[in-house]
Amino acid sequence: MQPAVPDPPPKNGKLVLTPALSDAPIGVPARKNGAMSQPSTQGQVQHAQPSVGSIAAHRPHTLSAAVSDLDPDIDADLDAYDEDGQVGHDGQELPQGRFLDRERSWLAFNERVLELAEDPNTPLLERANFLAIFASNLDEFFMVRVAGLKRRIATGVATRSASGLQPREVLELIWNRSRELMARHAACYQEDVASGLADEGIHLVRWNELTEKEQSRLFTLFRQQIFPVLTPLAVDPAHPFPYISGLSLNLAVVVRNPVSGHTHFARVKVPPLLSRFLEASPSRYVPIEDVIAAPAHLAELFPGMEIQEHHMFRLTRNEDLEVEEDDAENLLQALEKELMRRRFGPPVRLEVEESIDRNVLDLLVRELKISEAEVYPLPGPLDLTGLFGIAALDRPELKYPKFIAGTHRDLAEVESASAPDIFAALRERDVLLHHPYDSFSTSVQAFLEQAAADPDVLAIKQTLYRTSGDSPIVDALIDAAESGKQVLVLVEIKARFDEQANIKWARKLEEAGCHVVYGLVGLKTHCKLSLVVRQEGESLVRYSHVGTGNYHPKTARLYEDLGLLTAKQEVGADLSDLFNRLSGYSRRETYRRLLVAPKSLRDGLISRIDKEIQHHRAGRPAYVRIKCNSMVDEAVVDSLYRASQAGVPVDVWVRGICAVRPGVAGLSETIRVRSVLGRFLEHSRVFAFGNAGEPEVWIGSADMMHRNLDRRIEALVRVTDPAHRAALNRLLETGMSDTTASWHLGADGNWTRHALDPEGQPLRNVQEMLIDARRRRRGTAKP
Repeated sequence: MQPAVPDPPPKNGKLVLTPALSDAPIGVPARKNGAMSQPSTQGQVQHAQPSVGSIAAHRPHTLSAAVSDLDPDIDADLDAYDEDGQVGHDGQELPQGRFLDRERSWLAFNERVLELAEDPNTPLLERANFLAIFASNLDEFFMVRVAGLKRRIATGVATRSASGLQPREVLELIWNRSRELMARHAACYQEDVASGLADEGIHLVRWNELTEKEQSRLFTLFRQQIFPVLTPLAVDPAHPFPYISGLSLNLAVVVRNPVSGHTHFARVKVPPLLSRFLEASPSRYVPIEDVIAAPAHLAELFPGMEIQEHHMFRLTRNEDLEVEEDDAENLLQALEKELMRRRFGPPVRLEVEESIDRNVLDLLVRELKISEAEVYPLPGPLDLTGLFGIAALDRPELKYPKFIAGTHRDLAEVESASAPDIFAALRERDVLLHHPYDSFSTSVQAFLEQAAADPDVLAIKQTLYRTSGDSPIVDALIDAAESGKQVLVLVEIKARFDEQANIKWARKLEEAGCHVVYGLVGLKTHCKLSLVVRQEGESLVRYSHVGTGNYHPKTARLYEDLGLLTAKQEVGADLSDLFNRLSGYSRRETYRRLLVAPKSLRDGLISRIDKEIQHHRAGRPAYVRIKCNSMVDEAVVDSLYRASQAGVPVDVWVRGICAVRPGVAGLSETIRVRSVLGRFLEHSRVFAFGNAGEPEVWIGSADMMHRNLDRRIEALVRVTDPAHRAALNRLLETGMSDTTASWHLGADGNWTRHALDPEGQPLRNVQEMLIDARRRRRGTAKP
């Protein structure tokens, strides 16, 4: 696949950029017919876990996936943008093809995750974790982006993308590129990580590598804990082909009746609630599907039949939600019904072991109604999301050094056993939090717990997008409501793949007496806001928190996020107005210290970018610095192009998807784009402007995507404390520095990793630098 390369500007000065085109889809090679014995063990050591249930079974998009997930948001961005007629700062029309393709950019993001798994300098169990993250990310990409693209093609509503590619070209690009990446992913596991783990005494083995004693032990385990929950399903004229659920592991078994001589196909589903890997003996693990597929065990499932062959396969389905809110009298009930329908979405990918018999594959393709281009033959084992369980093993020497966040120094100058008085601290100064380097539990969580217990607090208003089922945040809100406080909770029950959990604890909050609302029709509530109203003498004082991340205590230890705790009344007044808009009837669109989507956020940012052009022309200090998860919105990208054409330095620190082409002569010469991935998920959003020497800095929940700016309630807050603005600018400068390890984006859409200096020494790691800074502050830095 050739990358998109900008053509040189022709003599008339008009720039034309050519989109990337993919190669033709790679077909599935024909395979010889015949029975398949146990998979070859050469190069195929497998992974495992201690006995059933001893390590929680991982299924994608459960809490364990959410904690580790590095995936950028991949919701559909389908809003129309008129690329034609957009002009640069000099009045000339901006060139066609100036946007990189977002699907290709997403795949490049997941390739960066894979590069961390391939890096021998990454601790070994962290490499296993990154392999699992890559697989989980790709699952969601197919369930959402690929499924959505196929649906739009089938219904005839798909149009040429902003990158200039036709929908079919994008789909073929995805098929080809994902096939390449999945092959690299499998090779990294087979040839590198599994063997490295074996060297460290963690053996991931196949069934025929087990000793007789180990096999005997697992036979007992199979009879007692696995066999009772298995259900073999036959396929014959009396038994139609069974429904195959999305992301489930399945055995395709071919059996022969020795009396009639007829052969039959059967499917055995690997139970998803059992542990993915089983401990055959200390530190020797075998996947559960190998245990089920052992000859003696299949004979238990099909007594009296001859087992001729068996093969593993795994199906990915469209699992996106479609809820017509305008027609739903009760959004909660409508969503619950749609969650039931989600399980029956059409197939979008079929993973099979590369040794699968051609006849069996043809049967699967025909019955599942999937195209050959959507079949992915891979070396076993399939579904490496199961490596989350291996990565969780208690081998600290094979992981990143442990880091425990401390209390922010502005909340407690000296660590003590007593909880800090958050309200007293906020009356002294604003507090800028940086998680996970600053403890979430002793800051945001303590803020809400103190508010719930304080008899002078009259009301708490809170947005919740994702949180854990046993969340202390939810518990604090329930305690506050039960003590008679007014508690308003804005619950976003449409948070992708957390819908069922959100419904459950939304009902729990309602039962406790909280006022629970689900936001505005047609808009997701994604802003991260807390408001506490407290009686202090004759006055009511409002304390506020505006953050970039979810109120999720567990992910707060792994996600990099920012938050502002403040007692400033203009912020409190803004949050009061915004909560009133979300819970009642209000048409307020302007705020004092907030920019709020969908009305003012995009325009507010673009106007500030345009203002930097004016400052630069007048010789005043000017720059644009943005840190976000995704940079896709064409209007924002075009404003950055105009700023660059005027000579304004533009830095974009993006974790995932980026549509910007940096470094193109005449278009984006002053734009630099960097990406940082590591032990923590870079999740904060920061927007900084030079503003003629008086820097203006905003933080908040919004990424630069259509859905964030047009179909979500998002909020940015302006940071006013000079020390906080300086700290955020130093963070942005560090992340963009050439002496910091990162990936650099080129004009052709390719990312290049920069991890070593010219002498071959490792570049600084921004996350490790921040960890060391916190340790030095607490006097626990390593010598």
